[in-house]
Amino acid sequence: MLAISESAAEVIKVVLAGGDSAEGSGLRIAPAGDGLQAAIAEAPQAGDQVVEESGVRVFLPEQAASLLDDKTLDAERDDNGELSLAVRD
Repeated sequence: MLAISESAAEVIKVVLAGGDSAEGSGLRIAPAGDGLQAAIAEAPQAGDQVVEESGVRVFLPEQAASLLDDKTLDAERDDNGELSLAVRD
């Protein structure tokens, strides 16, 4: 199952708060093109795996859940100091 680091949870909380998300909202990570895409979602879709950790929820469709099964969602700063999410082994 995907693990969520404390720093990633903080980034997700900021994103959800900035988007005026409804209670129970989360981050949905789904396949897009040749990678993965994250977006705010009000609720999981049918068949999504729900990962709840550190006060946040991440929704994963089956294909994304299998790709991220043994990974950790983390946050990192880029060269400009901006925070972004990253997947780690």
